[in-house]
This record gives sequence, structure tokens and C-alpha cells, in this order.
Amino acid sequence: MPTLFDPIQLGAIAAPNRILMAPLTRARGTREHVPTALMIDYYRQRASAGLIISEATGISQEGLGWPYAPGLWTDAQVEAWKPITDAVHEAGGRIVAQVWHMGRIVHPSFLGGAQPVSSSATTAPGTAHTYDGKQPYEQARPLALAEIPRLLDEYRRAAAHAIKAGFDGIQLHAANGYLIDQFLRDNSNFRDDAYGGPIENRIRLLTEVTQALVDTVGADRTGVRLSPNGDVQGANDSHAEALFTAAAGALSQIGIAFLEMREPQGDSSFRPNEVPPIAPAIRKVFAGPLILNSDFTPESAAQAVADGTADAIAFGRPYIANPDLVRRIAEGLPLATPDVKTLYSQGPEGYTDYPFAAEAVTA
Repeated sequence: MPTLFDPIQLGAIAAPNRILMAPLTRARGTREHVPTALMIDYYRQRASAGLIISEATGISQEGLGWPYAPGLWTDAQVEAWKPITDAVHEAGGRIVAQVWHMGRIVHPSFLGGAQPVSSSATTAPGTAHTYDGKQPYEQARPLALAEIPRLLDEYRRAAAHAIKAGFDGIQLHAANGYLIDQFLRDNSNFRDDAYGGPIENRIRLLTEVTQALVDTVGADRTGVRLSPNGDVQGANDSHAEALFTAAAGALSQIGIAFLEMREPQGDSSFRPNEVPPIAPAIRKVFAGPLILNSDFTPESAAQAVADGTADAIAFGRPYIANPDLVRRIAEGLPLATPDVKTLYSQGPEGYTDYPFAAEAVTA
């Protein structure tokens, strides 16, 4: 039976263990969405992960509406990522860039007052994080058919920039109620063209973007993230299992390197799962490595890998406060708890100052 500490091949990436770092927005970039030197230490500290999936990284200003989140559309952003990927590699790690378009979750204040885009003219529930505090979301406009080639080009540019910046590959963020997910789900996609209506149409943008990324960097360096759970940021679907098995089957045909899914386990305190787990059905239609994420403990993660439910586990919040998570799990050491007050602050506190286990024991 496989264990969390067995190596695994994720396309072109040889991961030395199956304890992966999930994408984690931490808001340590600049207002121009340029990575900062502080991020070098943060990612270096966590290089023992089998694979680091970077924080969500914008493909364009249109698609990025989170304060101080990084991007990959300008030369300055590319250059600022290079010392980060270099540091991870020098520490023996591997890192892929998660490429992100937030769709209707982008507040107009990030766009000079322009409307955000989505699959349809809808408004996300709740409030947006902005530089001026929390503000209500505003209605998005439908992405026009004539704009889709431009969108695909922006994904291609971000992917090429990721490789130029030294990343080992990319992951398409197609989860959590952002743009691709807004096209996937029937409560946010009301289009009557080739990208709306039946499931085969609603997965079209996902497959076209994925193919564009594959054509740019190779299938063996392209992963995808889905969230086949219930409501996430107002995006939901009335037939989730049919939708996500169709999506996973199409991604399997494209031949991506891995599929990572956020599917909460049991009673989650963070975006709880409202539908029965869909991962077992996806396992049957997706031929590549399947990575699960959300609410796993070291024990449940080990069991999921041992019994074949997943090939690897991506840990998110545990990696915030435990830079040496692999060692802690291997040695059965206690796990530290992250400080929620500093999740999105701009300084080193609650970011690069969490101690490694040896320091914690002697403190």
C-alpha cells in the first residue's frame, strides 16, 4: 500500500512525497501585484512539500481582485517571481504556479470602475475584499463570445510567463466560484450559446483553457483544480456529480499531469461540503494522479492514500503554521495552529515567523 512518504510522478514532476502544499492566498505582494522579497523565505521554508502549488496568481488585471495578491502578466511580476522559484529549487523543492481569473468576484474598484466579467449577468453574494475595506459585489457582465480568444491568450501568456519565471509547471484554478467555475455551474451560467445550457457546453471553457495551457507548457506540466462540492461563493449546481464527472473525464482525455480537488471531509468549519463526496465517481473517470484537499488530518490523509481514494493529499491551512509539515507528520509531532488575524496582513508576522519543529520543542 502506498504511504504519504512514497514518491509520486506528477507528469514531468517527480515529487519525493505525497504531502503537497495547497494554494494559499496570503496577500504579501504589492498594490501592483508584484511578488515581494518576503515571499522568498515563505516558499523556501516550505520546500520539503512533495510539490508546492503557489498562491492563486492573476493572469490579468481584469481577473485579479484580491488586495496585494501576485500576478503573472507583467515583466516586473515575472522578474520578482524568479528569486522565489530559485529559492524553492535551491532548497530541493518543486513549485507550480496556480493561474487565476476571479470573474465576478473582482470588485470594480480594481478595474477603474469597469464591470467584472462572468459567464452571465450575475452578482456574487456577500462582500469583496478591497483596498478600501469590504464592499458589496457588483453585477458582472457576460463575457462576450468575441472576448474568449483574448481570454485564452491571457491564459497562454500567464503560462509562458510562469515557465520563464522558473516554475516547474502550472495549475489552472477552475474551482471555488471563480471564472471557470462560474461557467461550469448551472446557477451562475445562464448562457444560450455554445458555452451554456447542457453540461457539454458548460465545460467547454474549462477544456479550451486547459488545452491552451497544455499547448503552451505541455500536458506533463499542467494540472487543474476543481471544487466538486456545494455552494462556493454563490456558485452551485443542481447535478454536481454529473457535471464534475464530465469535466474530469474531459480533462483525462486531454492528459493533464494531475487533478487536484477541494472536497471537504466530513464536518468542515471552512466552506462545508453540502453534497456527498464526488471524488469516488471522479476516480473512475480520471486516469491520472488524483489529489484531494481540505480538512484532512495526518491520519485521514494516510488512510486516503493507502486505500487508493487519492494518490496524494494537498494540505492548506496546516502549511501556514507548519513550514516543516512533512517532518511533523513523519515524526508524529504536534501541529501548530495558524493565527487568523495575520492571514492577509502584509508583514512577516504570521507568515515567515512560524517556527520549525526543532525550534518549537526547545522554545
